Amino acid sequence: MNAAGLAGAAALGFPRPAIAQGEPLRIGWLAAMTGPSSAPTVGFNRGVIFAVEAINGAGGVKGRKIELITRDSQGDPTKAVNATQEMISQAKVHAIWGPTNSGESLAVTPIMARAKMPNIHPCVVDSLIDPAKYPNAFRIAPSNTQWDDAVRSYCLKVLKVKRVAVIGDTTGYGVTAAKASAAAFKQDGAEVVYLGNIDSTQPDMTPDMLRARNAGAEALVVWSVSTGMDARLFNTRARMGWDVPFVGHPSMASGEIGGLLEKPANWDKVYAIGYRSCSYDESGKLNARSEEFVARLKGKVQLSDTLLWWVAAGYDAVSLIAKAVEETGSSAPDAIVKHWNGLKKYPGIFGDYTYTPTEHNGYPTEDVVMSAANSGRDGSFRLAPGYS
Repeated sequence: MNAAGLAGAAALGFPRPAIAQGEPLRIGWLAAMTGPSSAPTVGFNRGVIFAVEAINGAGGVKGRKIELITRDSQGDPTKAVNATQEMISQAKVHAIWGPTNSGESLAVTPIMARAKMPNIHPCVVDSLIDPAKYPNAFRIAPSNTQWDDAVRSYCLKVLKVKRVAVIGDTTGYGVTAAKASAAAFKQDGAEVVYLGNIDSTQPDMTPDMLRARNAGAEALVVWSVSTGMDARLFNTRARMGWDVPFVGHPSMASGEIGGLLEKPANWDKVYAIGYRSCSYDESGKLNARSEEFVARLKGKVQLSDTLLWWVAAGYDAVSLIAKAVEETGSSAPDAIVKHWNGLKKYPGIFGDYTYTPTEHNGYPTEDVVMSAANSGRDGSFRLAPGYS
């Protein structure tokens, strides 16, 4: 076994059996690899591939090699439904990771529940996690409420703005998230002077930006996974000469935005949701676990054009599935779900996950922070101004 395989196996805690035994462990990967929602998936996929190769290189899970079954949903709920049904009925997967877009997940979560398919995903719409309706579905990332709370707190308590514009794209996620965000701002006493949804492929953002400015917005809150849309918004703000901060979705800090900007300064005063596990301190250091992970990725996984948390979460998703099979000795759906329900501060790279039979939101709220979007370095970021 090579050094990379040994390092990966040690990190995940899997011993290397002498001889592979039994059928492969089939993991379905519902991925929007192409289309306007693909930016996060590219990062997630790098973490997934890295984890699968590390585990298989070390002999697999109790001798069972992982077989990754990937389907490109293209961000389309109908394609996601078809892929989910095919994975369950034909590919006979043991667990499914994804989708990565809430609009798709809203369409497929009930299907997986009926099939009792263990499912772990990073989609943030709150209703996607309901242990009574969907006892097989677990969230690896924060919920939209956790994200929204961090954004709203930063706007109201750090930036001290009173009037906000809330913008989402036209996906199921963008519409739901923008509506929920606007309602929460109003509940906290802020004035939502503009609420709009923009097609992520719309070439000219000027009309919407003018409406927000004319309404008196003091901050622009954006909910979209489309980096192209983000960049066009930033470029439009600069052309308008409008010195207003953007606050919102993690994709606003994606490395690929740098290549879409008319000038680097257009990325100033953009604050994106981030995480303490992927935030560096004043000396430029991540926490020890993340530092070790980045060292293992070096030369194997590119981080400059994506986000570390996307890579780390993809890695952790495979780890959580594999570890359930390792610990229980079974890939049966009820065994995987039961194992996840008993996790307490499971030490992933992205975060420490805790699940119970009645709580399938596993990410610690205190680890959700805001980042300076243009401070990216190996997919990690400097904390936004105002954090200690």
